[in-house]
Amino acid sequence: MYQNYIFDLYGTLVDIRTDELTSAFWRRAAAIFGARGAAYTPGELRALYRKLSRRMIRRELLLHLRSRYIDIDILSVFRQLYLRRDVEPSEELLLETARLFRKASTKHIRLYDGVTELLFLLRDSGKRVFLLSNAQRAFTLPELYELGLYGRFDGIMISSDERICKPDPAFFRRLMRRYAIDPSHSIMIGNDISADILGAKRVGLDTLYIHQDISPASDRERENPADYVVMDGDVRKISPLILRGQGGII
Repeated sequence: MYQNYIFDLYGTLVDIRTDELTSAFWRRAAAIFGARGAAYTPGELRALYRKLSRRMIRRELLLHLRSRYIDIDILSVFRQLYLRRDVEPSEELLLETARLFRKASTKHIRLYDGVTELLFLLRDSGKRVFLLSNAQRAFTLPELYELGLYGRFDGIMISSDERICKPDPAFFRRLMRRYAIDPSHSIMIGNDISADILGAKRVGLDTLYIHQDISPASDRERENPADYVVMDGDVRKISPLILRGQGGII
């Protein structure tokens, strides 16, 4: 039915819970920087991290006047945090910091049941499989390796690299241009109506919505324009819908 299958990552293929709000997390984060020569109290680090992130977001908004949906590279924030303590960070140090920072904030991460089988089935059926994720490459790339997903896709596009994110139609169009994806033979699969479904609809893609525990709570109450809907989060129900074209809600 379709030749190209575009997946969201977190909440669609990967079940993840992170927490960057608690005092315990910021104590761990301050220890990460402190062990590498950049001493902060947890409160100082949290305040400066948020200030620098907001400043970089404002800068990107000025560079992308046509879009409200922008992203930044978190490594730039980490670089400034080190420089504020007179540490000139190498790329290796920044990537190590990102890995440890993410690990400190992650409470739980795993593949949803059926993900591996679904991706194998699509590739074995001669389909092309893509990843379009609102995410940080420095966090996501190690997790793709850890979860055995790296190498499962014909193309990957991550918002921190592109400085724009879903639901901006430009993000979807950039993926389609880069990989010569014909929208009339393609489908977007995601767990967020606003970001994944409405964004994809604006560029002519068919869509499948899968509701997970970490989907926006408002998704249950709003009108869902997806072509296919899986409301119980069972990834194993996706392939009968998108490979054999059984429309509707299950």
